[in-house]
Amino acid sequence: MARKKSPIPKGFRTITPHLTVNDASAAIEFYKQAFDAVEKTRSYAENGVTIVHSELKIGNSLILLSDEFPEIGILAPSSVGGSSTTLHLYVPDVDKVWDQAVTAGAVAVLPLQDTYWGDRFGKLVDPFGHYWSLASRVEMLSRKEIARRKRKSWRDHVESAVDPDESNPA
Repeated sequence: MARKKSPIPKGFRTITPHLTVNDASAAIEFYKQAFDAVEKTRSYAENGVTIVHSELKIGNSLILLSDEFPEIGILAPSSVGGSSTTLHLYVPDVDKVWDQAVTAGAVAVLPLQDTYWGDRFGKLVDPFGHYWSLASRVEMLSRKEIARRKRKSWRDHVESAVDPDESNPA
């Protein structure tokens, strides 16, 4: 009896990010250093240099990665003026992974901090123009407690803002 074929290949999820970069070989090495990625496969174009497909496993998730192919509209963030997408990565020790990523060449966009929703969270941009938010859950909170902390956080933010009239003596 034949087994039923799954529409989703083994190891994949229903959504799998596919990143396009300039210099996929360097990006693969960066993701290995920054996020402990494991390279599963790599396929080259006929020129033997351009990567048309690679699969990296980070934690329990796969990402696909390739070089850009401008002739068919597949472009890296650097070719389109940046990325509007962020990949969110939960890890057991966010401080460790944050330090690894920065050491490997990522740049902090939003500093690593404890948040009102119970995560230790920060945002980076990698050397290839892709944004990553990194987090570890540090507190389990009810929706009610998150809402209370959010209101307090906003009040604190507003109260600490500088009054433009007071900062500009006439």
